[in-house]
Amino acid sequence: MNPAEEYILRQPEPKRSILLHLKAIVEAVVPEAAMKYKWGIPCFYVDKFPICYFNAPSKKDYVDIAFWTSAHLTKYIELMVTEKRKVVKSLRYASLEEIDDTILVEVLAEVYAHRGKGFYKRD
Repeated sequence: MNPAEEYILRQPEPKRSILLHLKAIVEAVVPEAAMKYKWGIPCFYVDKFPICYFNAPSKKDYVDIAFWTSAHLTKYIELMVTEKRKVVKSLRYASLEEIDDTILVEVLAEVYAHRGKGFYKRD
């Protein structure tokens, strides 16, 4: 088992279930994405382009699925959290029931479409 999978499986509930669900959605929407373990968290890449990463802070009661190319995103921005981050935005979930698969699929499809773009939007 790779370290990214271990990270997910060692999380307490409900974080483990949330992460497993998010992983399944990412793999369904972006089947060529590879899950790697970087900076102590699971990160998904297509070739050299980052798609998203998961973060389940030990002292918090939520899970983030975060997107590096958020400057280029237009869908569901009002639902995303930026908390103390300059570039990255995330969808945050405290329970499995909070996840709206339709929204997540649309955001991931948009992230995938912008995968070759940089962190910042340049005019």
